[in-house]
Amino acid sequence: MTGEHSLRVGVDVGGTHVRVGVVDRLRVVWEERFAAHFSRVCRPQDPEGSLAHVLGVLGDAVAGALARFPEVAGVGLAVPGFLDPATGRLVSSPNIPGVRDADLVTPLAAAWSVPVVVENDALAAAYGEWALHPLHPASLAYVGLGTGVGGGLVLEGRPYRGSHGVAMEVGHLTLVPDGRVCGCGNRGCLERYASASGVTLSYQEATGRELEAREIARLAGEGDPGARGALALAGEMLGRAMAHILKVADVGDLVVGGGLAGAWEWMEPSFSFRMNADLIPVLRGCLTVSLSRAGDQAGIIGAALLAGEDGNASYIIRNRMIGQ
Repeated sequence: MTGEHSLRVGVDVGGTHVRVGVVDRLRVVWEERFAAHFSRVCRPQDPEGSLAHVLGVLGDAVAGALARFPEVAGVGLAVPGFLDPATGRLVSSPNIPGVRDADLVTPLAAAWSVPVVVENDALAAAYGEWALHPLHPASLAYVGLGTGVGGGLVLEGRPYRGSHGVAMEVGHLTLVPDGRVCGCGNRGCLERYASASGVTLSYQEATGRELEAREIARLAGEGDPGARGALALAGEMLGRAMAHILKVADVGDLVVGGGLAGAWEWMEPSFSFRMNADLIPVLRGCLTVSLSRAGDQAGIIGAALLAGEDGNASYIIRNRMIGQ
């Protein structure tokens, strides 16, 4: 039975879609997907127009959930981009162009009449994965392999944002000096090799054919050498990046999510080889790697839990196996 003290809404905001889920403890009991097209609609607008569009889409999307579940006690937004950890303002987002230094919380909290929190989407997903982990490890890193590469870090059971809100920005670790140009302005970032778009580019460089990562994964299963090579390169680059992260953060668990995780069997061998080769001996064999337990609901669950950080979140997690 849904408990009035545990019901929260988690919102996973993407560049083209918004997904809204009502979460009871750690279970999504209702979910709906809305077209947003922020990447296209916001680009030609000024900052005020872009923000107004975003607030309108989010306001309408969540209003339906609140009407259906009036007992909801809070809303958590998982947003792609850089957030100011002191103010919660959205500094910038590559997927929501035009929005700069924006306050999403105040107008939406007023519109919905419930508390609202906002978090980076990858960090929200990391928190959701940590909450669903059967052992609740002291530390956990999450890497989402999608159109880009995002990351989140949970330390001592708490999401770690860093002093400037950009902790675990793993997609922009420079791995190849003077390598492929990245959207961030640098060259050789992990994202240009281990994301879906990076795999597409690797396959195109090897074969002259431009295919989506999903099709490349299918071809890898059929033995296509170009497809397997592109995915092996993605795994190698991710392994190199994780070796650096482990030597700094010494986490014990890594969860891999995102659409490209479906091709993990073709990435894992090169990932493990490169990571262990680059690690110092004392850390070799110490990382437990698993695929996402929540799939595309990790961000929704994590955001909803963060909306319950009034003390209920730890209770929810401790009682995750109780059917209430």
